[in-house]
Amino acid sequence: MSEQEQVEKLVIELQEILDFDELESRIYLTLLRTGPITASSLAKDLNVDRARTYRCIDKLVDRNIISTTLSSPKLCIPIEPENALKLALERKESEIMRIKKSGDAIVEKITSIRYCPSQGTTIPTLGIIQGRTNIYSDIAQMIENCTDTLYIATTLEDISKMYHSIIPEKIKICEKIGGKVMLLVEIDDIEMISFVKRFNATETRVCRLPSKGRIVVQKDKQLIMSDCSQTDSNSETDFSISTNSKAMISHIDKLCRLLWKSSKSLEMTPHKKNLRAKLAP
Repeated sequence: MSEQEQVEKLVIELQEILDFDELESRIYLTLLRTGPITASSLAKDLNVDRARTYRCIDKLVDRNIISTTLSSPKLCIPIEPENALKLALERKESEIMRIKKSGDAIVEKITSIRYCPSQGTTIPTLGIIQGRTNIYSDIAQMIENCTDTLYIATTLEDISKMYHSIIPEKIKICEKIGGKVMLLVEIDDIEMISFVKRFNATETRVCRLPSKGRIVVQKDKQLIMSDCSQTDSNSETDFSISTNSKAMISHIDKLCRLLWKSSKSLEMTPHKKNLRAKLAP
């Protein structure tokens, strides 16, 4: 992997872990690599409009990710990555505590104004999930409640983003209650196998996927699917459909089972130079 590819991967990971947008990630990473520089020099290095760069720096200063000197011109100084991670964790923990504290009260208020009790429905539903965070949250809940077999078929890029979500922890919960998470992924580079193993699916197999999309399916329960898992850095452009239609679920579940039978386990994956040819249909 080239240095530029490593930088691009880090930009995406910073967005996922520290809740940055793309420019915030690039600014923070550039400052870590270059050391203190002026906002004007930073805008020039990144080839970004200065006004936009200044606004972004102000946001990072407000979040205590960047500090500025009293000199003229001012220099921008990034905090250490360990401290940035600590701030991100504290912000998430505060958000979780706020939701927990107000959640019971909100449920009670909703119950008090609800005229028709919930009785469930057997009518198939189809919905659109927008935003990678929302999609991963629904997938995590689906995995947490799974007591049988659930298939995930997706790209290596999507797995790399899921790894930094709550999904790996939910897989452990799923396995404790008797469930299994079976991962199907397409890998062209043998060096990425160790990374895929870190995802800790119950079992992982390598195959040629029929598309660059994302499939998460549990038989007779739920299907979350997109025709193309987004590689766009803007996670809000990621969309998936979610349905409990038994007909749709049955077809996709059968597809995953067929792919599973024709796939290869990670341990049986051939050497790098033969990997693409061996996995070809």
